[in-house]
Amino acid sequence: MKSHIPNLLTLANLFCGAVATMYAVKGFYEMTAIFVVIGILFDFLDGFVARILGVSGELGKQLDSLADVVTSGVVPGLLLFFLIKTNVINGPNVEMEISFGQFEPKFGLLPYVAFLLTIAAAYRLAKFNLDTRQSDSFIGLPTPAMSLFVISLPLIYQSTDIEMVKTLLLDNNFLVGIAVVLSLLMNLEIPLFSLKFKDFSLKNNAVKYVFLAVSVPMIVLLKYMAVPLIITFYVVLSLVNNLIKKA
Repeated sequence: MKSHIPNLLTLANLFCGAVATMYAVKGFYEMTAIFVVIGILFDFLDGFVARILGVSGELGKQLDSLADVVTSGVVPGLLLFFLIKTNVINGPNVEMEISFGQFEPKFGLLPYVAFLLTIAAAYRLAKFNLDTRQSDSFIGLPTPAMSLFVISLPLIYQSTDIEMVKTLLLDNNFLVGIAVVLSLLMNLEIPLFSLKFKDFSLKNNAVKYVFLAVSVPMIVLLKYMAVPLIITFYVVLSLVNNLIKKA
């Protein structure tokens, strides 16, 4: 019976991803973010519980990636699609002309670039299942980090009074750039540190403590705006850490 507990947590992640998809389509971005965050929490717990119970298996590994494709692949791609579409048509309520044998969106093809995120996330997750190097660290940006980055964007727009930030989020060149950069980061051979602690010594975990020491105050002070900044800081800090190790 205990062997099914991690799989149930994985399926809870998939459920949250499905619900988040529904809210993203309806334009309820705050609810989308809530269910994505809960899904990512279940994604963390399933592996954690599997290790504690000693029931890790191939089924759980494959199921975990399938759930992540939805929560951290489909949802961010869909959300970014609607953000770009809204900017193109300057309003959310435009119907697409769809008939048998024809597909002619009034808003053009640009919003579909957002689904690069979904494709890149699926490709990364498939590689992750075959890559034995990522037990204690990551190669490329983890899909949950990408998902958190994207779902924070509409929340930042709704909560900030900084006009420059609002203008940037209304610029489709910026949003398309985000889709391309995040897609590349997920699949490039860039070693990134993991927040897993084997012990709590400063010597073995210095980079993790630096990351947490910077990230926690940023969340308190900047709230939603902290999310993309923290993920950017995570990538930069990993690159610096790699250079220090090589030196």
